[in-house]
Order: sequence, then C-alpha cells, then structure tokens
Amino acid sequence: MPTLEKTDGGLPRSALRYRPTTADAITVDEYVTGAKTPVLQVSRASRLRQPQAVDDAVEQDDSDVAEMGRGSATATRVRRAPTMPTTLPHTPQPKQTTRRSFRLHPLFFLGVGMLATLALIAVLSIVTSWFATTLDDLRYGRPRTFQIDAYVGHNEAPGMPSHFLAVNLHGRIEIIELPGGDASHARIYIGPQLYGSDADLIPVTLSFIDVNGDHKPDMIINFQGTQVVFINDQGGFRPLRPEERNPVEQFLQHHGQ
Repeated sequence: MPTLEKTDGGLPRSALRYRPTTADAITVDEYVTGAKTPVLQVSRASRLRQPQAVDDAVEQDDSDVAEMGRGSATATRVRRAPTMPTTLPHTPQPKQTTRRSFRLHPLFFLGVGMLATLALIAVLSIVTSWFATTLDDLRYGRPRTFQIDAYVGHNEAPGMPSHFLAVNLHGRIEIIELPGGDASHARIYIGPQLYGSDADLIPVTLSFIDVNGDHKPDMIINFQGTQVVFINDQGGFRPLRPEERNPVEQFLQHHGQ
C-alpha cells in the first residue's frame, strides 16, 4: 500500500506523484499543438473514509513504516491492552505480640503448700476447740458443774445415797457433799486451783474407789487427765498425807485410773 511521508509541517505526504484533476489538466496532443480541447474530467476515486479509530491505527502504522524505512533509531511504540494485576495488594497483618512465659520456682509451690497446710491446721484447731467447748457447755454448763450420787458411809440410809457436786468456780475446784442427801449437814471440800487461759471452762468429774484398802470408798477428782485423791476418813474426806502418796499412786497406775 502507498506510504505517507511526513513533511516539515508534520502532515503526511503521499509517495505518488501529483496528478492534476482540475481544469488545468491537458492531453498530449494539446501539449504538442498548443490547442486546448475540452476533456471530460473524472474525479479520482478517493479512499473510503474510515472511522476515527481505524484512521488513527492506519496513521500509526504509516508512521511506523516511514520511520523503519529511514532507519530511525526511535523505538516502535506498541499499544498494549491494560492487564489486571496478577497479585493482590499486600495487606499488612497486625503484629502478634508474644507474651513471655513466667515460670515459678518449684519451691514457691512448696511454700504455698506449707502455708495452706498451716492455715488448714489452724482452722481445724479453732473448729475443734469450738466444738469441744460447745459440747462441754451442753454437758456441764457454766460454771462447769458435775453431780453424782454415791454410797460412802456418811449418814446414809437404804435408798438415800450421799449427793456430791463438783464445781469449777473461776478456776477453783470446790466439792459440795450432802451426806445422805441432807443439805443441813452439807460439807464443802476445797480442791486445787487451775491456771491458764479458759481455766474456768475446764470440766471436773468425781469418782469413788477404795485406794488404801480400808474398805471405804475414797473420792477422786478428775480434770484434764489429772487425778487428786481425798481419803475417806472419820465421816468425811481429807487430802493425802505424804506417807500415803506413793502407795496410792501405785494403786492408781495398776488399776489404770
């Protein structure tokens, strides 16, 4: 196809020679004889007008061909259709902060276990003490009082034993005897003094057994695992004499009193 060359004005110029198509056109005879004869002028068929997009493409092709013919060093421009990105844009991920693991020493758990054991023992001790005190309140009351009937040979009649009351009054043990149940002949025996915290809450009990072999029941005062013996003598009770202490202690140990 004919190529177009660019002129100085930047417009393309056809490579074909100029052929007149106006009234100036003459024949060979007219050129020789100098006479002009009317000739039928036929308009030169021109190229069909292409759409604007096709014209732009043709013009671009003509320009590329002309530049290649002149050996121009200008690189050929190639239009490329836009392409979609093959990779998605990078979305920054939130940084994950790693927490430093905190490990405790094994001795820490040992100490915690010991403290928990001590606390448990203290709680159990408090609960046990409270339970024992409450039980003693129900059994002996306040002040701690114990009562018993026994035949000890003091103005007693058949079916009328003597009545005894053991009282812990502010830590002092006192024994009250009603011989044969007669309050008019009541006797009071002073026992040991108790010391310490809550000494007035210690219960006191009485038991009667012959400890010296005279066939008379002797009075034994019991409190906190301790036994105090009063000997039955002359219609009443008296404390042990020094010479009687060892035989009585041996008797109590032998009989598990």
